[in-house]
Amino acid sequence: MKLLIRWLINAVSLWIVANLNIGISVPNFKYALIAALVIGLVNATLGIFLKVVTFPLTILTFGIFLIIINAAMLKVAAWLLFPEFRVRNWTAAIIGAILLSLVTALLHWLVGDKRRRRDY
Repeated sequence: MKLLIRWLINAVSLWIVANLNIGISVPNFKYALIAALVIGLVNATLGIFLKVVTFPLTILTFGIFLIIINAAMLKVAAWLLFPEFRVRNWTAAIIGAILLSLVTALLHWLVGDKRRRRDY
């Protein structure tokens, strides 16, 4: 159930960011659901590999390079879903990665979805 809620939150976040007209486009919410699933799969596979390989650069930039990796994952997902999900350029991908992270964090906070809950 938590996985489904996280997927829906990610899709709503993507839909919100796409409607801000920054260069990311999704035609409707159905494709936002599909794109959120593909972004999650790309992040779980290629994203982890890139984060491990670029760890020294991430340390040198105090974590800011992770934004570039997340932007690259958006571009890869857009390449996989080309006609329906588009990211216009790298600037749109970087701004989209930042906004997507912020909107997703805000929605998770509003819903009260915590990854770890301690029952003390």
